[in-house]
Amino acid sequence: MSESTSPIGWQRAGGDPRALGRALGRAGRRAVHERLLPSPLWARINDPGHHRALARMAETTRRHFPRVWAEIEGLAEGLSLPVEPVFAWNCRGDLLASVPDGCTTLVVPGARPLVAHNEDGLPFFAGHCFMFEALPDHAPGFTAFCYPGSLPGHTLAFTGRGMVQAVNNLRLTGLAPEVPRMVLGRAVLDLAGVEEALALLRRHPRSGGFHFTLAEAAGGAIVSVEFGGGEVSVEEVVTPRVHANHALHHARGLAHQIITDSSRERQRRGDELLEEGVREPLALLHDRQGSGLPILRLDPDDPDHENTLATAVMQPGPDGVAWCVHDRPGAAPAYAGHLPHRPSPGDG
Repeated sequence: MSESTSPIGWQRAGGDPRALGRALGRAGRRAVHERLLPSPLWARINDPGHHRALARMAETTRRHFPRVWAEIEGLAEGLSLPVEPVFAWNCRGDLLASVPDGCTTLVVPGARPLVAHNEDGLPFFAGHCFMFEALPDHAPGFTAFCYPGSLPGHTLAFTGRGMVQAVNNLRLTGLAPEVPRMVLGRAVLDLAGVEEALALLRRHPRSGGFHFTLAEAAGGAIVSVEFGGGEVSVEEVVTPRVHANHALHHARGLAHQIITDSSRERQRRGDELLEEGVREPLALLHDRQGSGLPILRLDPDDPDHENTLATAVMQPGPDGVAWCVHDRPGAAPAYAGHLPHRPSPGDG
């Protein structure tokens, strides 16, 4: 890995799930206490009216995803907060149809496919996010972009088994979720590959809305997965594709979702650039030349309260994942490297 001074930090941790969670919590503690806790969004998420839904999702998480629950407990310890509000924060997209989790993903299939991703989030977290290199005791590990107070697996990540994950928010309405979408995203990072990830999502379809782009080094299909509200829709990506923050093939989502002006315009502009033959990831994801709201989001008055905090380019191949992360347009990558395949713990 090469690295430079960057507002995006780098954290490395290993051990059991609780130890990983504590490391995540310590890395984000200051920003959570100074930026997040005073925010109106934190208060909305922790409204007592969500108690029944949170109790239901907590029970499901403890029963089906005990390692993730232990990581959440460790996260709360590291943040010096009770577990209940920390868990609620990690259920924000299940409790509210619209939360400030944006993002745009570009996929270019090929012999060495390319998955590129703008991570768009709360502007007050600029300078407080970090890359998290995880070496758990039960899986080959992963590297993920992390927000203070949040689990990995809902932004962008690449794993020691050669899988790439890029995540977009879907604003589905009328849900009664049983399992948090961010718990599913975190669980995917410990799996062997795309087929295992799809099987997991199909076992637990009643969540908030997410879109995953999943690709792997083994040469399997690149898939666009829209899920939530009891439905999992999967399409193989065989031509270049852009995805913003609304469902494009999820039947329930097409009928019951919120499409913001920004999401609509980013999708339209991305499709327009692809039609013009643009394939270079930064040329597309850092575009601000369209007639509507831009793909690259730098406006402090962004209507969805989101700014682009990082752009990643990830390329899975037979030898692992080549990757780089940019923290600003027009500059060299803040971090770049190659993650080779790692054996599973216990492999001889």
